[in-house]
Amino acid sequence: MVQITVHLSGFTPRLLKPSEQDELPSYGLGITNVVARASARADELTAEEYREGGRLLGRKVARLRPGWLAVVGLTAYRAAFDEPKARVGPQERTFGSTRVWVLPNPSGLNAHWTAQTMAQEYARLREAAHGTEAQA
Repeated sequence: MVQITVHLSGFTPRLLKPSEQDELPSYGLGITNVVARASARADELTAEEYREGGRLLGRKVARLRPGWLAVVGLTAYRAAFDEPKARVGPQERTFGSTRVWVLPNPSGLNAHWTAQTMAQEYARLREAAHGTEAQA
């Protein structure tokens, strides 16, 4: 579903195959997980795994210095960065000059977000990243 969401949001001009994910940076987009270990559900990960993932991600952002860090998954963001009241969208937190945006997770378990509503949120980030003002 990530490829569909990313395409519908306008980040990519065509629907990419999962095997084409290496092309995302050429569209100004990079996607990574907070926790590197694969799991079927967020509740399978421990609080320490999230915190460690957040620390590692913070170091990666410091090294690469992107304009925006998009964290996919509200639960992951809240746990990794100890932000229990965070909501989807732009965050107050920054990593140096890198701004942070939390995106909904396109997991099938996130049923209240449709492909279209997720694409709208991803499009808000795209607009903000390309210099268009996004509504918080």
